[in-house]
Amino acid sequence: MNKKVLILLIAGQLLAFTAKSQDTRLISKDDLVQRVLQNNLQSKIAEQQTAMAKGDLNQSKALFLPSVSATQTSMMTNNPLMAFGSKLNQERLTAADFDPNRLNDPDRIENYSVEVQVLQPLLNLDGVYQRQAAQIQVEAYELQAARIQEHMEMEAIRAYMQLQLAYEAVSVLERAKHTADQGLKLMNDYFDQGMAKRADVLDVAVRQIEVENQLRYAKSNIRNASDGLATLLGTDIDGTVYKPQSTISNRLQTEDFSNLLSQDRKDLIAMNKALLGHEKMLKSNKMSAMPRVNAFGNYQVYDNNAFGFGADGYLVGLQISWNIFDGNKNVGKIQKAQAMVEKATIEKENYTQQAQFELNKTNRQLADAENKVELSQKAFEQKAEAYRIRKDRFMEGLEKTADLLMAETQMFQKELEHLQALFEYNLTKEYLRFLTR
Repeated sequence: MNKKVLILLIAGQLLAFTAKSQDTRLISKDDLVQRVLQNNLQSKIAEQQTAMAKGDLNQSKALFLPSVSATQTSMMTNNPLMAFGSKLNQERLTAADFDPNRLNDPDRIENYSVEVQVLQPLLNLDGVYQRQAAQIQVEAYELQAARIQEHMEMEAIRAYMQLQLAYEAVSVLERAKHTADQGLKLMNDYFDQGMAKRADVLDVAVRQIEVENQLRYAKSNIRNASDGLATLLGTDIDGTVYKPQSTISNRLQTEDFSNLLSQDRKDLIAMNKALLGHEKMLKSNKMSAMPRVNAFGNYQVYDNNAFGFGADGYLVGLQISWNIFDGNKNVGKIQKAQAMVEKATIEKENYTQQAQFELNKTNRQLADAENKVELSQKAFEQKAEAYRIRKDRFMEGLEKTADLLMAETQMFQKELEHLQALFEYNLTKEYLRFLTR
């Protein structure tokens, strides 16, 4: 291959890779939430768990639906008993077949039979409770899946807020870098004119490097937040950079939340369902000691030809079975089921207590976050004013370079802290909405 062509191909691939890695997509919060709810892998796992539970419930229909089976048997024998019985089933016995010599030493006989058997459960009390437990399990999994959807909605909003914060930080640091670049240029001009010391120039240069380094980290955070969005969306991390269509609101929007734990929360209802399911299984194990009543019937066709229908017959009946003693096997099942009921009761109580604790703690965090937003806003406004004053005095030769740099650093730092405080407050509100749903 021509060397020039090879270089052009490599350059084209590099350009394509660069374009792909720098692909930026605008995304809104509502669109992100909708896509996460549709494509998130955790939600899909929850859906399959529900489908598995529905499969168990479908199996329990055997409690009241009949089972039907068909069997085809081909046989060849000269066994005296089997030969006589086969001819009897085929309705081909004659008086000559009762000759002792033929009875004791029969000729080879072929027998082909088709049997259709039907079993119909009538009364199985343990199965009734098993089916109820299966139905309750389906309901519990559906509630858990719905709760996971609510959680993923909150995670999508969190990821969107983190993306907003990352872009806001880059915006602040880009302004800080512009200011630092201008300050360095000004100090170099002053140094050239003999109006500034070399040490002052170096101080400004160091500050400019620090801001540039912070900006680089902030841009990396945008990529990290974008990769987090891709994970939530259940897509490959291919270098796509997402950009939010909205920015963090600087206005504090307060909201009050109750300290009372809602009993309508889907996860709490699911815990109640789980406990009820264990109670049903306990009753099922207890009922397994009761008699079972089942009806049965079969229809047979016999012939000495493979596809013949020379004779037929049927059998119907009713069976009552009672497992009187099974070596304490059922006693052990009852003990285990009772322990599972107790365990589920304790787990429910512990989960409820933890949920209440989390709600109380997050409510307090919201109050702290609100106070932090108010204080950070005042601090930022004060530092911005202090920087403006020092900059005016510096231009008049009344302020030291170090003091101006310190004021500038503090102003941008307070702006970033204020943005972080707004992020924490809004995220705490979203978490409280999740806890009180």
